[in-house]
Amino acid sequence: MAKRLTMMLLRNFFYVPIILIRLLWYAKSDKISEEKKYSLIRLIGNRGCLKGNVTVHGYGFDNLPKESGYIMFPNHQGLFDVMGLVHLNPTPFGVVIKKEAYKVPLLRQLVQTMGGLFIDRDDVKQGLQIINEMASQVKAGRNFLIFPEGTRSKNGNKLGEFKGGSFKAATKAKCPIVPIAIIDSYLPFDQNTTNQVDVQIHILPPIMYEEYKPMKTNEIADYVKEKIQKVITENEHNFN
Repeated sequence: MAKRLTMMLLRNFFYVPIILIRLLWYAKSDKISEEKKYSLIRLIGNRGCLKGNVTVHGYGFDNLPKESGYIMFPNHQGLFDVMGLVHLNPTPFGVVIKKEAYKVPLLRQLVQTMGGLFIDRDDVKQGLQIINEMASQVKAGRNFLIFPEGTRSKNGNKLGEFKGGSFKAATKAKCPIVPIAIIDSYLPFDQNTTNQVDVQIHILPPIMYEEYKPMKTNEIADYVKEKIQKVITENEHNFN
């Protein structure tokens, strides 16, 4: 991670101070629109990919619902996952991330600028509060992303367990579920190199509430995982 991140920072040397000042300001302000905040997040993602020798190949972005108020459920491979999605997706969204990230300088401000939420997976009460808050915001028209694996797989393109609890916000909001298959997103930061890498992001057709309504959350988790696994299996060797 250190080599590529250092390269991204050095190649954006003149942009970094300006972006940093804006990021610290936007993270604390509630007077700046979500669109303006997201434009800054996209600038960071775009310049990171451009100067970090990372090409992100996007597929199926026309599958994203035209109306906001949905939750995206991607597999989780590493820190680059959100950057890659931000790079390609012009529509603002918040992210739910584990509470440990709050202690990481700049990562905390990035999440706050996105209007994200920090969840304590070891505290059932706090976790439920965050799920309810996310559901409430989705009902009000915001979009969110949550990783159903909870933490990155650490096994390349192999999926971890998809946790049913991650889907409770969707069932409460009765919103579209958007499965996302991410391939090779571990390469940019998990390999100590600056070589050119290719990452794939596949947006699958949304699963509407009427389709998953009869299912329990663990059944929804298995259903979404199966869809994502199929896409990964079919495409993981595209750039190898």
